[in-house]
Amino acid sequence: MREETREQPAPLRSGLTTGSCATATSLAAARLLLGGESSDAVSITLPKGKVVQMRLEFCRLTSQGAEAGTLKDAGDDPDVTHGALLYSQVRLLAEPGIRFVAGTGVGTVTRPGLVLAVGEPAINPVPRRMISEHLQRLADECSYAGGFEVTVNVQGGEQLALKTMNPRLGILGGLSILGTSGIVRPFSCAAYIASIHQGIDVAHTNGYTHIAACTGNASEDTMRRVYGLPEIALIEMGDFVGAVLKHLRKVPVPRLTLCGGFGKISKLAAGHMDLHSRHSSIDLPQLAGWAADIGADEALQASIITANTSQQALALAHAAGIPLGDAVCGHALAFARSVVPAQVQVEVFAIDRQGGIVGRAGVQ
Repeated sequence: MREETREQPAPLRSGLTTGSCATATSLAAARLLLGGESSDAVSITLPKGKVVQMRLEFCRLTSQGAEAGTLKDAGDDPDVTHGALLYSQVRLLAEPGIRFVAGTGVGTVTRPGLVLAVGEPAINPVPRRMISEHLQRLADECSYAGGFEVTVNVQGGEQLALKTMNPRLGILGGLSILGTSGIVRPFSCAAYIASIHQGIDVAHTNGYTHIAACTGNASEDTMRRVYGLPEIALIEMGDFVGAVLKHLRKVPVPRLTLCGGFGKISKLAAGHMDLHSRHSSIDLPQLAGWAADIGADEALQASIITANTSQQALALAHAAGIPLGDAVCGHALAFARSVVPAQVQVEVFAIDRQGGIVGRAGVQ
């Protein structure tokens, strides 16, 4: 369990990725096999050269080789894997090289479109490289000419994976072993953004020409209802619309639909790439200005400016016959088009809290 939130603000604490955990535990297990050395901690070198020491929960011989485990520490980041036991089992092989295996709680790739081939364990390229480099250095130190089989496990990983986008991406059976820098930076949401990119890649690789990026469950339900899109074509973007729009520069899917609550779409309309309240807020005077552009009188403009919420502002405009929802979607559409390549057709939907469509612009 995490500690209680501090009453006084303090710098947020970084953590270490599952890739770093897998590297440390693989190294510790291999060192026990080759050198007979067991300890309660192990040091590894991160991709940018920083050396970190990680505490081990165990390091022991087994009937097949050796295994070591550590508890994932995500620092102050709200990571689903924080506190999970990650352990690696290492077996010596006659042939040189590293063979990776998905153990308990680690997923397997079942759909094309990811950086890993179908059938591969979901251990991403940077963690693979980290593990390989550390084991090769150890082999050189010990004059060992053979290879290693590395099985990475996450206790409870199959259940934790249900809280991620892995099942939608076709990564089945558990979590992915992730990390590019080895460090988890608090609230960077790097894993979430990576999942958005992977979702677009998988949909594109599997031949889907129309994807819908949605802020939540209600907007996903709306897209299912309107277009009958399958799960693989629904991208759960949350607040990270920028991650979708920018990635389409690399993977220009022919048609993109953006769907979200009216308030979040109004933030997109104002040019915000991150729709979370930490990074952007609803601009009621701007909503009033857009309403004025389509016929709102001064009294309605004043009411919108003093409204408690964007939903109230929308209701006031609707009661006066002013299609503010469509206008906001139009501005959001213009901004989205300014980011994505010209060949991508874009449309925008705004919905209310019940999933009803309150605004629309773009492809009809």
